[in-house]
Amino acid sequence: MMTLATPLTEIPRIQAKYYPKLEKLGLTTVEDLLRHFPIRYDDLSTIVSVADAAEGQAQTVVVTVESVKTKRIPGRKLAITEAVLTDETGSLRATWFNQPYVENTLTTDEPMRMSGMIKSDKRGLFLASPDIEKSTRVPTSTGRVVPIYQQTHGLSSKWLRWQLQLILERITIDEADDPLPLDIRTREHFPHLLEAFRAIHFPDDVTATERATERFAFEDLFMLQIYALRSRALYNTQKAHQTTFNQDTIKDFVGSLPFSPTDAQRKASFQILKDMERETPMNRLLNGDVGAGKTLVATIAALSVVRSGAQVAILAPTEVLARQHFLSLLNLLKDENVEIGLLTGSYKFYGSCEELAQQTTRPKLLEKIKDGDISIIIGTHALIQEDVVFGSLTLVVVDEQHRFGVAQRARLLENTRTNDKNGFTPHLLTMTATPIPRTFSLALFGDLSVSILDEKPANRKPIKTAIVTPSKQKEIYSFIEDELNAGRQAYVILPLVEESKAMEGVKSAEEEAARLQSDVFPTWNVGILHGKMKSKEKETVMANFKERKIDILVATAVVEVGVDVPNATVMIIENAERFGLSQLHQFRGRVGRNDLQSYCFLFTKSRSNDRLKALERHGDGFKLAEIDLTLRGPGEFIGTRQSGLPDDMMKNITNLELVADTRQSARDTLVADPNLTSHPAILNSLTRLTSIVHME
Repeated sequence: MMTLATPLTEIPRIQAKYYPKLEKLGLTTVEDLLRHFPIRYDDLSTIVSVADAAEGQAQTVVVTVESVKTKRIPGRKLAITEAVLTDETGSLRATWFNQPYVENTLTTDEPMRMSGMIKSDKRGLFLASPDIEKSTRVPTSTGRVVPIYQQTHGLSSKWLRWQLQLILERITIDEADDPLPLDIRTREHFPHLLEAFRAIHFPDDVTATERATERFAFEDLFMLQIYALRSRALYNTQKAHQTTFNQDTIKDFVGSLPFSPTDAQRKASFQILKDMERETPMNRLLNGDVGAGKTLVATIAALSVVRSGAQVAILAPTEVLARQHFLSLLNLLKDENVEIGLLTGSYKFYGSCEELAQQTTRPKLLEKIKDGDISIIIGTHALIQEDVVFGSLTLVVVDEQHRFGVAQRARLLENTRTNDKNGFTPHLLTMTATPIPRTFSLALFGDLSVSILDEKPANRKPIKTAIVTPSKQKEIYSFIEDELNAGRQAYVILPLVEESKAMEGVKSAEEEAARLQSDVFPTWNVGILHGKMKSKEKETVMANFKERKIDILVATAVVEVGVDVPNATVMIIENAERFGLSQLHQFRGRVGRNDLQSYCFLFTKSRSNDRLKALERHGDGFKLAEIDLTLRGPGEFIGTRQSGLPDDMMKNITNLELVADTRQSARDTLVADPNLTSHPAILNSLTRLTSIVHME
């Protein structure tokens, strides 16, 4: 007998050579293997006689093996195994390529069950590489609806089915082992966990399999909601520095700006400032469209903290974005006498304005941070190191939050709480420039409060976007020439840094920059920017572009976020069909950053791409996010590697009704049993989920 917790290493039928292969798929326990669900099913349940075998169909025959032989083809490393199969209605060939071991599995003394595709050649019909089982054996790979699994080298679906059949025959799963409480299963008419596993892996009844699938979809989101609600409850038990909302300070700062904040910026800023007045730490997501002004909102929050005598840390995923924030805050706060630092692998700077910013060493910068001499410190992962100790860190801002693992953010907060003499936890503001649909916001960020920036500054004009096929590209180059003559600048975005044989027909940044300089814009300065360049090289290129020493910047995805050159009014995206919709929208957001009319041209071979048509029609990032979610599916939309969530869970998040239902069920469960003492299976599942979400 075995249980869900039984290690796979303790199952006698699993040989040691399979352990690393199973671990590669994240499978170490019996429960892991049982939750390794099929990616599809092949219907091999149709059993026919040899005489009724039909070409082009996957069918099953029950036959006797009359003869079998393997022939090797000299010089071609090819082995062909051929068997003659018979039943009372006739004979049929079966052929296997490079599977000589099959000959030893075929016996002539008892009937065999074989399933595969019926094909034909000049000798007539034959079974192509069929799966084989003795007719007396319980079917797993033949004569039934057969599950197909995600595989890795040396770990086939057939092998997985063989192991799962044994496990489901011998496992014991008690009521206490089921993470979905009985009252929920009864209300929703869901099967018990063991029954659901059997219906998923070895389906006999379509209806039973559908109910099992619905059960696991509900369970996934139920556990995610339990996790989120408990996270919020735990966060709310911690103490934070209370930051008084000094309205005069913020009013004076906003009044000194050369522009007026949008209503959305004012609302979000107010929500954040009121949150930070509480004794419990803020945990808020600032979800904004491209160009909606998240940096200003974060700056207002940071200034409020600084004026209370405390520190702010701003965490950015790349050095380009970290440096951009450093320069932006130096400019925004130049009249506020606030010391701002920049700490990345390449940059160690501090100052109160761009003119006074000076380079320093890491030890000196760390000393100033610890002593509280620097009020706002901006950095990359370098800020998460143990030797970075803050004097009085009160607010942590994480930009492009989906690019950081949950554990990375938690480590920064934990380090700060440990080093704080009062054990205070900093307020947390996470930001994303990828608009997130309401469904995702509710399901993925249920432990966060959410502020939405869905307005652009009043002086911004909608970016005119057009799909451009090769026959029209020369016209666009002429148009760009006119823009350059008017004193404007342009971007050209490409998917590759350098030419790749594997991606023939896809332009690279290096070859396109050379072509544009020599053949298209010989009188203008063409620069290049890509991720393989060193930080100092990137800095020089961006400085030259900002100072108009570069007229056309040819770049890769490194410009997706953090690059802000208001004078650039035109963008070409080459091979636009190779980018996702959200990424295209991010690229487009690099232009249209002033009151001038801006343009985005999508270079592609065909107008039939749905993503490009959507971008051409819509400028609203939230609308595009909904479309992108539909086109790509939730796993690709959010990026399961970044979010830490498995694909099976991601598939269900778009079901708003299911999200709401599971959230209410999770609330009811926690109200009745806050510590889940009566639900050990839920606690076990939470441990599994936490280990997944915290992977980096």
